[in-house]
Amino acid sequence: MPGPWKDARGVTVTTTPTIEGHPIQEYCGIVTGEVIVGANLFRDLFANIRDIVGGRSGSYERILADARKQAIEELQAEAASLGGNAVVGIDLDYEVIGANGSMLMVSASGTAVRV
Repeated sequence: MPGPWKDARGVTVTTTPTIEGHPIQEYCGIVTGEVIVGANLFRDLFANIRDIVGGRSGSYERILADARKQAIEELQAEAASLGGNAVVGIDLDYEVIGANGSMLMVSASGTAVRV
């Protein structure tokens, strides 16, 4: 996502440590958002077939994009609840968890600030 991005609450998020032209007035605390999604047996089967014959797995890409969006939205909501209007230094992590790697966790963390 190029440049800062705002949600409906007006909370800007960025992976950079600052927002150009908007000095940080107050640090509100570390915020996180986590989303865990389960894998679907049929989706896995078709994704494995795609892996064998080549091509991209559109179903997994959509799930990954949705999970990332939800994690960032949780992060923004937590920042707003702390009085922040931006989150800087966002880090996104992806982890396969569960029995046989059956679930995917997307976590977002950053620092809530008031600019």
